[in-house]
Amino acid sequence: QFIYLQLSPVLNGLRNLPARGAASTTSSTAPAKIEKTVNNVTILGRVGADPQLRGSQEHPVVTFSVATHTNYKYENGDWAQRTDWHRVVVFKPNLRDSVLEYLKKGQRTMIQGKITYGEITDQQGNQKVSTSIIADDVVFFRDINN
Repeated sequence: QFIYLQLSPVLNGLRNLPARGAASTTSSTAPAKIEKTVNNVTILGRVGADPQLRGSQEHPVVTFSVATHTNYKYENGDWAQRTDWHRVVVFKPNLRDSVLEYLKKGQRTMIQGKITYGEITDQQGNQKVSTSIIADDVVFFRDINN
């Protein structure tokens, strides 16, 4: 069954909210047209290392990496596997606490969230481009053998 949801009232309420993360523009006049955009990502993979608490006391964040892979076959019949690593950040307080407590290295997990791009300054002061997934939901999978 399909449910139609009218977005106009929702979008009108979002019109005055500041953008989070990416560059934003401000104006004293309302935009002529607001169009719907979608930024959703879902990954299913294994945790690369135990999640770490970072940030400050006022702005804590949990970070961890998740590996996904793609299998492909060469024309000669050989199989290969490519692994991609994804940086995940968690800002939501309850989700952040659960991830710290229950998610461990090697565990399978599914992440739903938004992809974001930015810059990170390393310890030497060099800026590097960063791609992260801001987690809205984290699903924990248990290994049935443990």
